[in-house]
Amino acid sequence: MKCVMWSLLCCGSLLLADVLATYSLSGVDPLQISAQSYAQTRHSGRPPQRKLNPAKTDSQCRSRPLDLVFIIDSSRSVRPGEFEKVKIFLADMVDTLDVGPDATRVAMVNYASTVKIEFLLKDHLNQLDMKQAISRIEPLATGTMTGLAIKTAMNEAFTEQSGARPRSRNISKVAIIVTDGRPQDQVEEVSAAARASGIEIYAVGVDRADMRSLQLMASIPLDEHVFYVETYGVIEKLTSKFRETLCGVDPCAMGHDCEHICVNSNASYYCKCRNGYILNADKKTCSLKQVKVEVVEDPCKCEARLAFQKQTQAAIQQLTAKLADVTGKVEKLENMLGRV
Repeated sequence: MKCVMWSLLCCGSLLLADVLATYSLSGVDPLQISAQSYAQTRHSGRPPQRKLNPAKTDSQCRSRPLDLVFIIDSSRSVRPGEFEKVKIFLADMVDTLDVGPDATRVAMVNYASTVKIEFLLKDHLNQLDMKQAISRIEPLATGTMTGLAIKTAMNEAFTEQSGARPRSRNISKVAIIVTDGRPQDQVEEVSAAARASGIEIYAVGVDRADMRSLQLMASIPLDEHVFYVETYGVIEKLTSKFRETLCGVDPCAMGHDCEHICVNSNASYYCKCRNGYILNADKKTCSLKQVKVEVVEDPCKCEARLAFQKQTQAAIQQLTAKLADVTGKVEKLENMLGRV
């Protein structure tokens, strides 16, 4: 009996050590645990035994409500295996979002020489359905009409008919473009129009992507909206970066260098000054506003002054007349005394 119990104890110890080695809680990035990817389901034919929802593993971070459209390059330069990695990246991105009718809605635009809207913002309002739709996306093969894809997203995917929330709801509209080549059409004008309509654009370049084109497409500041990875094999590393960017954090609360007032603006912030101050050229400090003082005389005071002057002149005239009268009388008196 003791031998049996000892054997069970040894086996239990070994099993516990194996479990701790597999799920070590020290020195492991929580994002690595949460990114139990969609790839595991595809390659093994069965779901992983342990899959964590990132929204539940980090209670301090929930994605802010978005109308989010992915614009994905599937031209001939993107090999089939590389396109599968893009789909893994998309599935992992969905895992980081708080998807729902009143939270984040996602659409997918696939492009090459033609453009295909794979699904609209209103089509899939939960993560499972969305990831299944992503798994069914196929590459379109030829051409790289990035400008046309952006125009299609702006005119067809970001409309209220397609599931975008009304402007009055103040829901951020975000486009994430993933491409590995140089656009075969113009992107500057259509990107500017999209940004002017209120769409925030992130541009992700892979391998042979043209950096100048990425900069023309992206919103400013460019260092927060343009990303580059060397191969599709490492594109999944951007998941944590976008999770941080799209997370519903308070940039002002995280720290700022505004002298007076910090104002949140999506994932960034800008500075304002209190009343009576103006923002300096450094966009951080404030100076007292210079007030131009214009002196306006009271017309009532002018009238009073004129009246006083008239009275004074009249009094002087009266005194002058009296003095002249006195002078005349003195002269007459002198003449009379001279005769005596």
